Amino acid sequence: MRTLSVLPFQHCSSVGGASSFNKSFIYCYTTKPTFSSTLRFKNCTQFPLYTHAVCSVTLSEMTTEQRERERFDVEKAGLLMKELRTSFNSGKTKSYEWRISQLQSIAKMIEENEREIIQALFEDLSKPQFESFVSEISMTKGSCKLALKELKSWMKPEKAKTSMTTYPSSAEIVSEPLGVVLVISTWNYPFLLSLDPVIGAIAAGNAVVLKPSEVAPASSLLLAKLLEEYVDKSSVRVVEGAVAETSALLEQKWDKIFFTGGTRVGRIVMASAAKHLTPVILELGGKCPAVVDSKINLQVTARRIIAGKWMANGGQTCIAVDYVITTKEFAPNLIDALRNELKEFFGKYPMESKDLSRIVNPFHFRRLASLLDENKVSDKIVYGGQKDENQLRIAPTILLDVPEESMLMKEEIFGPLLPIVTVENIEDSFNVINSKSKPLAAYLFTDDEQLKKDFVKNISAGALLVNDAIIHTTVSSLPFGGVGESGMGSYHGKFSFDAFSHKKGVLYRSFAGDSSTRYPPYTPEKERLVKALMSGNILGIILALIGWSKD
Repeated sequence: MRTLSVLPFQHCSSVGGASSFNKSFIYCYTTKPTFSSTLRFKNCTQFPLYTHAVCSVTLSEMTTEQRERERFDVEKAGLLMKELRTSFNSGKTKSYEWRISQLQSIAKMIEENEREIIQALFEDLSKPQFESFVSEISMTKGSCKLALKELKSWMKPEKAKTSMTTYPSSAEIVSEPLGVVLVISTWNYPFLLSLDPVIGAIAAGNAVVLKPSEVAPASSLLLAKLLEEYVDKSSVRVVEGAVAETSALLEQKWDKIFFTGGTRVGRIVMASAAKHLTPVILELGGKCPAVVDSKINLQVTARRIIAGKWMANGGQTCIAVDYVITTKEFAPNLIDALRNELKEFFGKYPMESKDLSRIVNPFHFRRLASLLDENKVSDKIVYGGQKDENQLRIAPTILLDVPEESMLMKEEIFGPLLPIVTVENIEDSFNVINSKSKPLAAYLFTDDEQLKKDFVKNISAGALLVNDAIIHTTVSSLPFGGVGESGMGSYHGKFSFDAFSHKKGVLYRSFAGDSSTRYPPYTPEKERLVKALMSGNILGIILALIGWSKD
């Protein structure tokens, strides 16, 4: 096949085709092909930086027979599942040695391909190199390093207490792998959010299928290439594709499904899993609020809100600050501080800044633009608002007191728009938050100790963070996951190992100490003894044994 290149959308002057096609990237051959009528490319001005040797896209030059052979359907998904089930049933993934070797291979893969990963992230999202290293490469390395260090202790059975009823006995909790699991990843952190759960699944001893997001095609293709090269492909596989491929995978009976994405697709995943009674972990999102009190270090607060919004993939992050709540009196001070720090970080012309990620594709650009252009919203802009669809860029934008019924305040923004909601008293912010679905994270900035306690007591969210934003995800001893519509289940650190393990209770007894009390014929004396044993009343047990009764 001809060489295929992944080309950023802005390098071609015209793109036509089906609306489901990901227009943030187009696929161009390096020799002139005959294109089909459903996918047209005109006037490509340059070849991209990232060129792949093997074409994964089939166009009109391929015959129907070839396309059918390449298509990943339910039948092929079933064959893949059969292969992985055979591999898992052989027992090799359960061994400590296999798990360690695969984790070491992933660590090596990241180390040896750091430049390629950064390049793919730049092509998919124009993600700055610094941000790519900190939020994707470094965190994935950290997960791998922790699993390698702690795996032996994680695998060790936990001792459990026994009861008087089973005396003499001992008990333990054994962590066993679930089997063959499916990880469906997302596009905003395509390496971290693909590999982090895969690391947990491998550490727990499972066979794994990873389905990366087609919305980040350069990252998806690189993940498929690297994992095939570095890990045991008889037990760890990657399936690329879009809706059809994901649907084919969801038709299979998995032992667990781990999904990261939006609530709409999350419901589809959960419904598919329910047909097989397959357990799921759903890492979704929601509108993550930041409450800003007046008792703060204003400059540090502004900087940390910016880090938790615009430095988090341009706001395209499930735990990014979605909106801010502060008092009417304090809002002007906060806006001035945010404006000053944004200029300090991204310059007078942020649209030209190389330290901001772009919007992932035209669909999401238009979605964000429509939120901004909605009636009674556009006139609420107090900073920013500039847009450039050709470059898929929207400037950091602050809005003040947009209508509560606007889409900006109803749906998760997932972009560089930050509404500020004002209240009379800072305590009123709790009612604002609790009037919406439970978020994946909620943030509070204050030096007021009582307000901190009230916030923890009254706000339900996947996680709470006081006086910062998003960095709680770097603490491996804390679970990461949602509650309510922001998700179910959690992972990170040992929680990832536990997420893909079954906690099997095991009770050990000898043949000694067998009592006739549990066997017929049942007598009043036996009943008294059983009641005493089950109540744990030592005096009652003694009296029952010697034939006395307290009655």
